[in-house]
Amino acid sequence: MDKYGKIAIIGVGYVGASICYALMLKTLAREIVLIDSNPQKAKGEAMDIAHGIPYMGNSKVYTGNYADCCDCDMIIITAGRNRKPGQERTDLVDENTTILHQISLDIKKYYNGGVILVVSNPVDIMTYKVAQWMGLPNGMVFGTGCILDTSRLIRQLAEYVEISIDNIQATVIGEHGVRQCPIWSRVTVANIPIDEYCKISGIEWGELVRQKILMNIQTMGAEIIKRKERTHYGISICVAYLVDAVMNDRKIVASVSSVLQGEYGIYDVSLSVPSVIGKNGIEKHLTEKWEQNDIDFLINCSEQMKTFMK
Repeated sequence: MDKYGKIAIIGVGYVGASICYALMLKTLAREIVLIDSNPQKAKGEAMDIAHGIPYMGNSKVYTGNYADCCDCDMIIITAGRNRKPGQERTDLVDENTTILHQISLDIKKYYNGGVILVVSNPVDIMTYKVAQWMGLPNGMVFGTGCILDTSRLIRQLAEYVEISIDNIQATVIGEHGVRQCPIWSRVTVANIPIDEYCKISGIEWGELVRQKILMNIQTMGAEIIKRKERTHYGISICVAYLVDAVMNDRKIVASVSSVLQGEYGIYDVSLSVPSVIGKNGIEKHLTEKWEQNDIDFLINCSEQMKTFMK
């Protein structure tokens, strides 16, 4: 698989179109085919994006149908209803389950390989269901999960300690939603544990600060939706990062969502944990020696999420 492979994007709303644009800017595929229930909308987005390609690379962006999923190196699913102001992601379960079930059936008619990346919300539940419906080897279907939340956390921490984001290492695990938590014991600034860094730098640090930062990242998506009715730029950049990992076999580590198979004692639920991502999708879940309260949080999160995955 090389960087000049073929990618299908199913769902060409703001998120799908922004993902296509990000992939085009980074020349991550030879072909990007856009598939949508509104072919004219998809055609317009393809035309608009394609008009800038002569200055940015050689990608071919065009519209198609599910038959074009054949021979794809990746299939990215963004279709479904988006959140409205005041809604939680889990409020979308019923409607988006119906939509993605039909999409999965349509993909299966032509699928002959390739990694499937789920972006549609609620992403953990949709990832679990698409993995069930597709019946592929574990890891070939995964979701964006907490990669965007992790990015938001890094930004928040960098602003709080007033240092470049390049010096922050942090991970958010659990649900892409209210049931998420940073692994605080593993957060570092310039490879120094953040509590130690704050102490030597004279910066306040403690439970109240952590809770404020956590609340900010948990509500960030809703805050953006309240102000502009949607989010799409942040997730599109995160998706481009994941696509690069798969298409070019980067073997990166990111907190993304997939079905757990006993990691931390958790089975049969899709949540985000640090995972190695390469040409086969998720190639390994990293089981780190976290503090017990972090493990307990993830177990509790899994039990709550299972109520939505039946």
